[in-house]
Amino acid sequence: MKNTMKLLVVGAALAAASVPAHAEDKAKAEVMTSWTSGGEAAALDVIKQEFEKRGGVWKDSSIAGFGAADAAFQNRLVAGDPPAAKQAVIGLANADFVSQGLLNPIDDIAKAGKWAEVLPKSIHDLIAFNGQTYLSPTGAHGESWVFYSKDAFAKIGLSEEPKSWDEFFVALDKLKAAGIQPVAWGGQSWQESKVFNMILLTQVGIDGFLKIYVDKDKGDASVEGVKKTLDILGKLRAYVDEGAPGRNWNDATAIVITGKAGVQFMGDWAKGEFVAAGKQLGKDYGCMLAPQSPGMVYVADSFSFPKIADAASQKGQVLLAEVAMDPIVQVAFSLKKGSVPMRTDVDKSKLDTCAQKGLELMGAGKIVPDQALILSPQQAGALNDFVDEFWSNPSEDSAAGARKFFAIFE
Repeated sequence: MKNTMKLLVVGAALAAASVPAHAEDKAKAEVMTSWTSGGEAAALDVIKQEFEKRGGVWKDSSIAGFGAADAAFQNRLVAGDPPAAKQAVIGLANADFVSQGLLNPIDDIAKAGKWAEVLPKSIHDLIAFNGQTYLSPTGAHGESWVFYSKDAFAKIGLSEEPKSWDEFFVALDKLKAAGIQPVAWGGQSWQESKVFNMILLTQVGIDGFLKIYVDKDKGDASVEGVKKTLDILGKLRAYVDEGAPGRNWNDATAIVITGKAGVQFMGDWAKGEFVAAGKQLGKDYGCMLAPQSPGMVYVADSFSFPKIADAASQKGQVLLAEVAMDPIVQVAFSLKKGSVPMRTDVDKSKLDTCAQKGLELMGAGKIVPDQALILSPQQAGALNDFVDEFWSNPSEDSAAGARKFFAIFE
């Protein structure tokens, strides 16, 4: 009996010892994102499934709302308990984390995968800091899109997409007269800023846009372009419903999906909601660039990798970086999310016409970066506040608004 007990104790000890050894061999990753809508969750699941297929253990820590997810992430960093990976917009928003030594570089993975050869230079430059790669790109989004209900357009006899702002406002008037909500508006400051930017691009062009945001130019042409932008933005107020303030972007998309509203200004991630709802591009809905747009405002997502002591999580970071940049995963992710792949060497045949157009514009260099890519987080936040304040104050004229806009860069 004693020998039996001794064997049981020894056996249990060996079994217990074997568990952590086995667990340490497993790559694991707690992944924090703001991807919680139908299309976003389906896209994230593409990465999750491949991560698990390769032996990784996945823990999802998604939080609705980019701002809420960012705040939760920073709280975790301060508490010394970061997740293994965080969804991050590429560009300057990550510079402070890198300078403070809070992120792990993934340079070895990037070099092994020859990322510099398969990514556009403009993208590759924004995932690297001080000569080292820190971010693993997932997909690029165009932010100059207007999504519209084919059924709503048919009801007002509109068979062609408006080519100018004048034609566009005529269409909105017809929608309003037909009892259809013209614009499904997401009344949150970040959404309003994206509409401001897509209009600005139509008024000042690609070079003018970059002069304003990169060079901080305050010349007459720049000031006049901002004034015209604010005039158009202000004119849109008359086509927005009373329930718009605070509305989430995907809730606004749902109003277009059901045909209760005519159009929505939104990044191409909105397309993922149409896909998740079983709607077909060209049949149920359409997408067009903002009227008179010479190109496209873009933003790009990635994963960043906080410094973390756990060995299994470090392995998970490596695996996730590789999975996110896998060519097949990039395409499958984009099909679900409505984005375009970051890699230039992927099979583009499965992408829809909107994605193909986005890739064409990117390839031709007819793109400008979202403010989050090129402004400091403080300046980007000030821009959101400025646009929200202007939108909420119909009495303010565009000249006064333009002065406040350029004050952001002082």
